Amino acid sequence: MNASCSSAPSVSRRRLLCGCAGAAALAALSACGRSDERAAAPVPLEVDADTSCTLDGMLLADYPGPKGQMQYASAPKLEWYCDTIELLAVLQRPEQARVPSAAWVQDMAKADWERPTGHWIDARSAFYVFGSRKKGSMGATAASFATAADAQAFVAANGGKVVPFAEVTPAMVDLSGGALHDTRM
Repeated sequence: MNASCSSAPSVSRRRLLCGCAGAAALAALSACGRSDERAAAPVPLEVDADTSCTLDGMLLADYPGPKGQMQYASAPKLEWYCDTIELLAVLQRPEQARVPSAAWVQDMAKADWERPTGHWIDARSAFYVFGSRKKGSMGATAASFATAADAQAFVAANGGKVVPFAEVTPAMVDLSGGALHDTRM
C-alpha cells in the first residue's frame, strides 16, 4: 500500500506540471498573436515621385493640396488618392464591398499646401473644409485637419465651411461629373 500511496502524488505532480506547461505554451502563443496583430497594423506611407492615384493615374507629387491613402484588410497594397474628395467618395459608397482597415489624409495645418508631405491623420476623425478658395489636384477640394480649431483658422483665411467626417455625405463628394461636378471633364 505504501508503494501505491507514494505513486499517487507523483501522478498528480505530473498532471500539474503538464497542465502548467500547457498553460504557459498557450499564454506564449496568445502573446505572439497579439504581437503579430500590432505589427500588422496598417501605417501610412509617404508619397514618392512615382506614387499614382488609384482612380485616375495622376502622379500625386505633381499636384498641390491634401492627398489620401487607404488600406484594405484583404489587400496589402495601399490605394492612393490625389485628392481628399476622391478618398471620401470611396469611403462614402454604400455599395463598398471591401471594408477599409485604415484611411488617412494629411493634416493641412502642418503640411505645405503646394507640396504636401507627411502629417498623415485618420481620415475618419478629421475635419474637412469644403468650399474654400484653395485648389487641390482636381480643382475644388476638401482641406483636411486634425482639429476643428485648425479647420476654423483655415476658414477664416480661405473661406469655406468646416464639416466633421461623420457629417460628410455622398452628395458632398460625388465624382459623377469629375471633381465636384465639373462636367467639362
